[in-house]
Amino acid sequence: MQQTYNPTWDLDVIFPGGSESEAFQTYVSNIQNDMKKLLTAVNSFNPDQKNENDLIDIVTQYEAAMKKLREAFAFVSCLSAQDVKDEKASLLVGKRSALKAEMDEIRTNLEQKLVSIDDKGWQELLNHPELKELSFVLNENREKAKEQLAVEQEVLMNDLAVDGYHGWSQMYDTIVGNMSVDIEEDGEVKSYSVGQASNKLSNPDRAVRKHVFEQLGKAWKGQSDLIGQTLNHLAGFRLQKYKHRNWENVLKEPLAINRMKQETLDAMWTAITNNKKHFVAYLEKKADLLGLEKLSMYDIGAPLSDSVKTSSYTEGADFIVDHFREFSPKMADFAQAAFDNRWIEAEDRAGKRPGGFCTSFPDSEQTRIFMTYSGTTSNISTLAHELGHAYHQHVMNDLNGLNQGYAMNVAETASTFAEMIVADASVKSAQNKEEKLALLEDKIQRSIAFFMNIHARFLFENNFYEERKHGLVSVNRLNELMIEAQKEAYSDAVEDYDPNFWASKLHFHITGTPFYNFPYTFGYLFSLGIYAHAKAKGGSFEDDYIALLRDTGRMNVEELAEKHLNVDLTKTDFWESAIQLCVADVEEFLSL
Repeated sequence: MQQTYNPTWDLDVIFPGGSESEAFQTYVSNIQNDMKKLLTAVNSFNPDQKNENDLIDIVTQYEAAMKKLREAFAFVSCLSAQDVKDEKASLLVGKRSALKAEMDEIRTNLEQKLVSIDDKGWQELLNHPELKELSFVLNENREKAKEQLAVEQEVLMNDLAVDGYHGWSQMYDTIVGNMSVDIEEDGEVKSYSVGQASNKLSNPDRAVRKHVFEQLGKAWKGQSDLIGQTLNHLAGFRLQKYKHRNWENVLKEPLAINRMKQETLDAMWTAITNNKKHFVAYLEKKADLLGLEKLSMYDIGAPLSDSVKTSSYTEGADFIVDHFREFSPKMADFAQAAFDNRWIEAEDRAGKRPGGFCTSFPDSEQTRIFMTYSGTTSNISTLAHELGHAYHQHVMNDLNGLNQGYAMNVAETASTFAEMIVADASVKSAQNKEEKLALLEDKIQRSIAFFMNIHARFLFENNFYEERKHGLVSVNRLNELMIEAQKEAYSDAVEDYDPNFWASKLHFHITGTPFYNFPYTFGYLFSLGIYAHAKAKGGSFEDDYIALLRDTGRMNVEELAEKHLNVDLTKTDFWESAIQLCVADVEEFLSL
């Protein structure tokens, strides 16, 4: 008898009792005690003496505290996502922001002390074996501190961010958590969460898609005044911080966070723009197949067949594990363990926040995945995507915690790589032409998402921040900016754009990572390059891939690509060659 998997996660194995967990309260109290000791050690550290043992002791304490903080933060994220009406979880979100501010103060103090060590003394310290393995991260923190304000100002800014900057992000989550979307089905009106309603946009019936799209639009428009406030003030806080640090370019922080150069970002978008015509041809062909002159936004993800194949959660899980195994037995074993041990919250129910994520529990050496699974091919792709994130953390568990801090763009590499394995295998195993066409189309959908949807987000955010420098941006203007960005990104191949997209997309409202858009496209194309490399090398690539993932927290992306793939990311060549794999999918689709 086939094993069936439970689509709800087990958090009790980490901290029993949910948002009322006493074990978690004790854990947080221990973190606070550890942070007090760490702050004392940092404050008493004398950089003039360049005592390597003192610095090793501080770094050891810092690493342990960071691991525990990440563990606590992950637990709170899971609680607040699984039930948006859990008031105690909402209070813990506030507690998390306060803990982050305390840790930011410690880090800022430490970084300022590292800056005051002269270069010669600094290099001597880094020659010590216990510090040498952390040299990339320690150098990065030291260089970052050189561009910051005086320590007192940085600490004040972090403290004010708790109820200012992060407060606006939490307000957004609260607004969305309380939203519902009324959809007419079978003659009666049913109320759905935003996440549940969004899943219905892949319905084969265009009238249903249009109705759901319009109802979602009404729901977001109804909250747009409030969300316009949260977005404006969140961005305003960020811009004030940049102004005081004398940072002109709004991309300075996101590029630094992603450990990449402006030239790399420019090369990537240039290569994409140069190849948009192939994807416009696909959109035009899809419109033709659906009997339309032009696609609307709610048609882009529409299935081409009236009979949409759905798979149970267990069928989706087995499909992923089987195809992972063809590429990487270690990755398949990991995914199997994730399903067996209930590391995934996938149940399709009301009360969950929309979207999906993977979060790491580094102290427990576990991960948790969150999504809403309704059985579509797209859901299986999302599940594979999040398992890719989880595997990335898994292969790094034995590294020093400071070397586990990889950037968003390479984080999205592992996830899209996992997604690609499943998508490619699906197309190859298609039973007939109709099924192959549907699976190939689903694969191309990802290219459309990364080259057009994500590009629209990037263009919107860039233009919004430039206007926000001169004052608040009205809701009407936000709508206009969104439509302008979508028209440019989709090369005007679509009608009925989505003016409320700036309100509905969580990524614009995340404080931890500004410009949470281009890392997805980077990860997609970088993983395509890795995938091509893997297919060329054959079965010997698994260990090479793991080696690349393990390096993601201790070098910038240009160095990573040079070392493991022997390519230059600042030139368009690599990006062009990766895009050609996507163009080949479009050409096969058009020929079929």
